[in-house]
Amino acid sequence: MGDAALRLTTLAEELLGTPLPVRIRAWDGSESGPPGAPVLVIRHRRALRRLLWRPGELGLARAWVAGEIDVDGDLYHALDLLAGLLWERGDGGEDSGNPLLDPRLRAAARGLLKIGGALPPPPPPPEEVRRRAGPLHTKRRDKRAISHHYDVGNNFYALVLGPSMVYSCAYWQDGGTLEDAQRDKLDLICRKLALKQGDRLLDVGCGWGSMAVHAAREYGVQVTGVTLSREQAAFARKRIAEEGLTDRIEIRVQDYRDVRDAPYDAISSIGMAEHVGQVRYHEYADQLFSLLKPGGRLLNHQIARRPERDESAYHVDEFIDRYVFPDGELAPLGRTLATLEEAGFEVRDVESIREHYALTLRRWVANLEANWRQAVRHSSPGRARVWRLYMAASAVSFERNRIGVNQILAVKTPESGESGLPLRARDWH
Repeated sequence: MGDAALRLTTLAEELLGTPLPVRIRAWDGSESGPPGAPVLVIRHRRALRRLLWRPGELGLARAWVAGEIDVDGDLYHALDLLAGLLWERGDGGEDSGNPLLDPRLRAAARGLLKIGGALPPPPPPPEEVRRRAGPLHTKRRDKRAISHHYDVGNNFYALVLGPSMVYSCAYWQDGGTLEDAQRDKLDLICRKLALKQGDRLLDVGCGWGSMAVHAAREYGVQVTGVTLSREQAAFARKRIAEEGLTDRIEIRVQDYRDVRDAPYDAISSIGMAEHVGQVRYHEYADQLFSLLKPGGRLLNHQIARRPERDESAYHVDEFIDRYVFPDGELAPLGRTLATLEEAGFEVRDVESIREHYALTLRRWVANLEANWRQAVRHSSPGRARVWRLYMAASAVSFERNRIGVNQILAVKTPESGESGLPLRARDWH
């Protein structure tokens, strides 16, 4: 048996200045690290060369997607342990300065050269988005980004999401199933919007049509759903036809910025605003405000990050940007509220459902793992590995309050000041 694991453990601890909280099992069969801890399995030397050329998160992500590293044991526990050492200490991203100026990193690079070899870096896995020059969040660029994430294949998403086909945080009660919790979330949104027979609802980022179907079937509303994903739209239209709701629901492949058939009585935006981007968020809020009739309600369901003391230091995680949500950005809750108010909305209620998203993500991961072979067949081994890592890491982030998710109810309150809401808040519960 070789000694690669011991050499790597020693190198990591010298670089980090703290004991490594996970065990390492190397390609030569050697192991090193605390007994009983999750095991970081390094299957090939190529993983080290990836880290040599791109230290930190992106190098690790590429090795994970390529199948060169894995975790043996509790994936959630391993990610929680590693997050404190890597992501929360700075990940060596593009804006972190020249790593060669740090003597510890120079020593680590020499160590990786000795263990992993000095061959050129392996090419990125094919699942990685290639960066394009030009401004962020143009309509064309947003369409490409949405296609990367959502046009993975409806069969793949059906395995992960289950029959509900809802790709956002569910709303849980003890003992309920994922389908129960997703139905309860959709119904909660309908009640917050006070939907009633004959209302016009605009569902921005309508996904596979779940919100549209629920609102039309249970509340008798007329729904327009917009998405940039052709695969989502095709699935939603087929589903709507099977439900006999084609007279109540229209699904469009359309950018929300191009919606012109106002006014609407209500707008739902569920897990969509994360794609809008900081440079377009005021435009997003202004557009939704203009589409509502006076007294109309907006339900904005959105993931939020913790605020930075220096907001200019915020950058998107490289793994998320390259493999999951290209150009996606998270905003602090306070900034989102301020932007909605600046557009003219009166914010009437904010409900944090952070813990609910952790539960949802764990169910999605369990679905993916239980249907692994089918998921790989419907996508690729690398794509399935991307989704497993992304969802498991996100679950840990929600559990540890690194990110949150909120439902914001806002009203286009008319000049009379009559909001239309009851005196007692949250009667929808």
